[in-house]
Amino acid sequence: MFPAPPRGPQLVLAALGLLLARLSGSSPPVPDVPHIAAYFGTKTRYEEVNPHLRRDPAFVNASVLKPPAGERCSPVHLTAVIRHGSRYPTARNIRRIQRLSELVRDSAGGELRSRWENWFTEDMDGQLVMKGRAELRQLARRLAVLFPSLLSEENRLRISLRSSSKHRCVSSVEAFQEGLWGRPEYRHEVDDRLLRFFEFCPGFVEGVEQNRSALQEVERFRHGPEVDAVRRRVAAQLGVAQQRLTPDLLEAAFFLCSYELSIRSAHSPWCFLFDEDAAKVLEYQGDLKQYWKRSHGHVISSLSSCPLFHHIFRTLDRAGRPRRSTDAPPEPASILVGHAETLLPLLSLLGLYKDPTPLTATNYQSQHGRSFRSGVIAPYAANLLLVLYDCQRGPRLQMLLNETPLRFPGLEDDAPLYRDVRAQYRHLLDGCDANKACESRAGGRQPNTEL
Repeated sequence: MFPAPPRGPQLVLAALGLLLARLSGSSPPVPDVPHIAAYFGTKTRYEEVNPHLRRDPAFVNASVLKPPAGERCSPVHLTAVIRHGSRYPTARNIRRIQRLSELVRDSAGGELRSRWENWFTEDMDGQLVMKGRAELRQLARRLAVLFPSLLSEENRLRISLRSSSKHRCVSSVEAFQEGLWGRPEYRHEVDDRLLRFFEFCPGFVEGVEQNRSALQEVERFRHGPEVDAVRRRVAAQLGVAQQRLTPDLLEAAFFLCSYELSIRSAHSPWCFLFDEDAAKVLEYQGDLKQYWKRSHGHVISSLSSCPLFHHIFRTLDRAGRPRRSTDAPPEPASILVGHAETLLPLLSLLGLYKDPTPLTATNYQSQHGRSFRSGVIAPYAANLLLVLYDCQRGPRLQMLLNETPLRFPGLEDDAPLYRDVRAQYRHLLDGCDANKACESRAGGRQPNTEL
């Protein structure tokens, strides 16, 4: 039976409450978010970087576009390098979750065991989840509001769309097209040489990816005092011996909180095992891995992205070239969908997020204010936007990361002249030769001091 509607004073109070809610501009309630949600590194949700999207995924802040106020400018091209959206764990991490589940099932600590059941299966293996598709559709819609003249229906056949071959990236570029044009006939290309460049660079594969000593700082920290203290506390809460909760299983427990948040928007019981201090330690462990494997730690990691760097600047050159009235208009947009492993080397090559002191196993305490936080730089659905404007004084280029303005190193303006950007990167435009760099293993393993 339904409750009777409010009468008399109850009706007045209900109406007054509704009026106050409307006057206060209240929005639908935001789902409960774990207190450690911002510390999951590359497994961080996009809305932790842009919290306003929790309430309104369609919100667009047009003030992020910053051509000079006193100069008439109009956008003529957009290049967007985009990471895929939220995904399931890979099969490797699902196997770790299974081992952790068995450990907890056999332990004395029954509270978590009674509140959680393992629902991950290996066939999920890194596939894009529904929320990940929604993230790419919503991003496309927001960019279409920011750049209506570029991402229009009329320009559909002139927009270049490329993706990595991984299914999560192909699904993401499909979702992006759905966000722009409903349910279109998909027309993207797969280009691993451009978006998985690291696989085609022997210097990186042999010198970093397959070389255990290249990530020695990560291993030292995983077995160092900070992580050991977290293992000890979490093992005690689970009722297991510390030696049975290996660093891999500790990381699996931490990321279970992130997976259930990013996939199901759920506040997982695993989250309560970690306070903010513990989360910061494990975030740093992940950042160490990204720093030494994909970023400033080794020269070859960033140099491996030279093919993508040159592709972007060739595209910008064509879009910014002077044209006669009879010439065809430039390509309005280039959409490139890849991975965190696509974005991080490129951003490092551009000289971004390079801290004065390298991240190491022994300087965690002094790195709390570091700029290199992979969860802020490359969460799910991360995006690097390069906007080329046609302005009175000549073409200008603006960079945004995750829809937030970001200045080019060494340049003061938000949207400097394109020729000044090219001058800033002249050493790379003239000398960033991936074939030559990738031949040398020894050179690739040197600390990155040249960029």
